[in-house]
Amino acid sequence: MLTGTFDLPGGLTLRPARTSDTAFLRELYAATRSDLGLLPEAEFAASLIDLQFNAQTEGYGRDFPDAMHFIIGLHQDRIGRLILDFSIGRVHVVDLSLIPAARGQGHGASLLRAMQRTAERVAAPVMLAVDRGNAGARELYVRLGFRSEGARGDFHEALVWWPPAVEARA
Repeated sequence: MLTGTFDLPGGLTLRPARTSDTAFLRELYAATRSDLGLLPEAEFAASLIDLQFNAQTEGYGRDFPDAMHFIIGLHQDRIGRLILDFSIGRVHVVDLSLIPAARGQGHGASLLRAMQRTAERVAAPVMLAVDRGNAGARELYVRLGFRSEGARGDFHEALVWWPPAVEARA
């Protein structure tokens, strides 16, 4: 089990998520669902966000039982989460979420480049899915060399990045 903190460029850190992070993770999820925050009744919106957060958590646990859950830090502050699954010969970025104040600062790109370096060392692709409505995230992934593998369900697109040495052999 991973218990330490991993230092990354730009003051970023990764540490294993703990039970004490649950409230932060709920707030982070809510910040990614601005669509639900537009509902006219605040109490109903909050209830729906809680239900969706619980469903997402259960779904990730069911679909990626061996995934590693990390809290992303920046100079001692929690700014996001990263869920990684290495179980099927790939570096699968299950979820990468940042608080609104940390978006657009290059932190996501730094984390993805770290995943690409890891993938190069283990000669495996980096896989992820992007919400089709999230043009900013998709643009970032394409800029980092990810290519489309087609639709993944009704709302997502599967993307993959291959280490150059592995791609040359294919």
